[in-house]
Amino acid sequence: MECQNKNPEGHEKQAGRGPRLLLNSYSGNKIEGEAFVTDHIFSYIISGTNEVWLGDKKYIFSAGDFRFFKRNQLSRYVKSPVGGSFKSVAVHIDQATLREMSGLYGLVADEGDQSGGSMLIRPSSLLKGFADSLVPYLQQGQPDERIVALKTRELILLLIQNDSAFKNILFDFSEPGKIDLQAFMNSHYRYNVSIDRFAFLTGRSLSGFKRDFEKLFQISPSRWLVQKRLQEARFLIEEKREKPSDIYLDLGFEDLSHFSFAYKKSFGYAPNKKYL
Repeated sequence: MECQNKNPEGHEKQAGRGPRLLLNSYSGNKIEGEAFVTDHIFSYIISGTNEVWLGDKKYIFSAGDFRFFKRNQLSRYVKSPVGGSFKSVAVHIDQATLREMSGLYGLVADEGDQSGGSMLIRPSSLLKGFADSLVPYLQQGQPDERIVALKTRELILLLIQNDSAFKNILFDFSEPGKIDLQAFMNSHYRYNVSIDRFAFLTGRSLSGFKRDFEKLFQISPSRWLVQKRLQEARFLIEEKREKPSDIYLDLGFEDLSHFSFAYKKSFGYAPNKKYL
């Protein structure tokens, strides 16, 4: 998964890299963040719970769950240790590996993928054995690239064997098509990502995105995002009695001082004034 921040598995990923195997192990307090998911991700939770928001949908996963996250989407996550720890293994399935396997085995998508952004995978002894086999490698650090490549190919074949629908998911190499701009933005305005990223995810060039956006909303994307986030903040503070320090990150503001300045400029008073 490539991310602007951290991915749902808690590790940063740079664009253009190959497949990756990850062991995520945390103790203490829960960990929160948001990410742009570039690669498909398979993950198995060994201990703890994981809440994930994709757009306006929330998913809750716990120990023993096998999950799959599709590429090219925005996510928020909260990982909570249970019994003192959160632990999972994950595989990032890159496009280059999939294209290679498509050529070798003739695997192609034969119909459109209708699945959602996240899937709870049907458990099987083979998938459990695969997930368990990753741990010894990962406990010694990042494995040899050749082993990573072999394990990723093994996983792809296991996923298709477990559920034939994965063929249409994994081997669909199309980029996001042009989608309903208004619906997407109203579901994703809280994510702190660039205008370029919003343009890509709605299937538009940057210039096309700005043009369509201003025609629809009669305002620039940057100004609309700030206004939309501030309106939500005002509701949470004045109606729900939320603390400014508890909500600014969830609303896409990078720091509390920037949030307070923008809030006061928009409404004429500091956010903590109404809270108090």
